[in-house]
Amino acid sequence: MSTSVGAPATGPEAPGESPARRRAWRTVLVVVVVVAAVGIAAYALRPTIDPREEGGVAALDETFPGLQGEAVVGPPVDTGVMDRTVLVVNVWASWCEPCRREQPALQQVQAAYAGRGVELLGINYRDDRAAAERWIEDFGVTYPSVYDAEGRTAAALDFPYVPDTYLIDVSGTMRYVVYGETTAQELSGLIDELLRGAPAAAGDPGGVDVAPESPRRVA
Repeated sequence: MSTSVGAPATGPEAPGESPARRRAWRTVLVVVVVVAAVGIAAYALRPTIDPREEGGVAALDETFPGLQGEAVVGPPVDTGVMDRTVLVVNVWASWCEPCRREQPALQQVQAAYAGRGVELLGINYRDDRAAAERWIEDFGVTYPSVYDAEGRTAAALDFPYVPDTYLIDVSGTMRYVVYGETTAQELSGLIDELLRGAPAAAGDPGGVDVAPESPRRVA
């Protein structure tokens, strides 16, 4: 019995073609196919929109890093010297339409909690200085805003979008964040949660005098 020149060797004695070796190669091939399939599925099912973009309230338990810097209008800002029970930090910009819609609500909340240890602070994010100054004048904003031309101050909060609003309790812990546009009702409810248990001023009803709304919670 002879074999033609160049014909592949056959039989169990042929090098590299043992049954065990063939089974090993099949196993490797199956693993590669499975891994590729899982990768394709994961890519196809990946989130295409950050869930925070939808808006809502998330609970936090993170140390507030503290903010210092030049103000858009007025003296420099340093949260470390603020005498407050609750700090509300709102990230905004004059080019942000939802920021424009929510600004009256922030003003309303500030007025409602005057004298109750609640302080508001803005972070003017990557904005034109003159436009930010006009904003403060047009809306009559009386609380300070850090001028964050390069976005570094806001980045300390790891925020995703504008507007976002962070609520910090008396211990210096960030307890809530509102992703996207907020309302006076929503913000008032969160502030009341942080103030709960603290002695209120005599005759102070607390909160904003509007009908309550269901809180949006995303986490």
